[in-house]
Amino acid sequence: MSLSVDIQLKRSSKIYHEGEKVAGVLVLDSRSEARHDGITLTMDGIVSVQLSPRSAGLIESIVNSSKPISIINQSVEVVKSGKIPTGQTEIPFEIPLVPRSSSKVLYETYHGVYVTVQYSLRCDIKRSLLAKDITKLQEFIVEYKPRNPEETIPVRFEIRPDTLQNVRDRARIPHFLVTGHLDTAVYSLSQPLTGELTVCECERGISSIELQLVRVETCGSTEGYTREASEIQNIQIAEGDVCRGVAIPLYMVFPRLFTCSTTEAPSFKIEFELNVVIIFDNDHLVVETFPIKLVRS
Repeated sequence: MSLSVDIQLKRSSKIYHEGEKVAGVLVLDSRSEARHDGITLTMDGIVSVQLSPRSAGLIESIVNSSKPISIINQSVEVVKSGKIPTGQTEIPFEIPLVPRSSSKVLYETYHGVYVTVQYSLRCDIKRSLLAKDITKLQEFIVEYKPRNPEETIPVRFEIRPDTLQNVRDRARIPHFLVTGHLDTAVYSLSQPLTGELTVCECERGISSIELQLVRVETCGSTEGYTREASEIQNIQIAEGDVCRGVAIPLYMVFPRLFTCSTTEAPSFKIEFELNVVIIFDNDHLVVETFPIKLVRS
């Protein structure tokens, strides 16, 4: 192609907050002089909700709530129709990051299974009928402005056979006691999840202890909704039959795009949980779930 375009943002992190200006340059590279019918730059912000296959047959209100929600849509004409000179041309741009009047709020960038919040810049170079229009897309990230950290209150726990929920075959569960704590139930996304776990006693051998970070996505409204949990990442914190009475540190870094601040909107919710998974040497496993809240601080 004799003409190409690239969108380069001034911030290498590509992270912006509501009310700021998204600035950068359009870099046009042309092998020869090229005519065009105008260059436009469009900022889009869309919430996409995809219903689980298990939601088939639910009431129509959920189906309506699954339509994409536009929270930003503004377009500016960067260059009027004319000619692009040979070589490289840089065109600066600046667009304020503000929501549509109907949206009132910008949600954080998030790539989930059933909910996706995505922001992008799209450059369109319109050309004559004989030449193909040129389009370039560049995603950027929106985060909430950091706020003052909440008070950290440790979450202490005991895991033993009678505390487990939704157990199918209790006969296969050995007698055991695991104690520990999460340093808090409200974690800053810029800091790791931390805590401690101790296997006090267990009559069977242990093959593995793992931490699972789980997203819980709710789609719909008060009239009807679907709630789906899916794993984001799994970290093994112990392998083999661990020593009894020895504290094992818990440490997990939150992945960038697959987590966001805990969000509750009229048509969707994004929440998070932490699973502590203990796998015994007979391949039977038990899971204890802890709801956690993620914030920007």
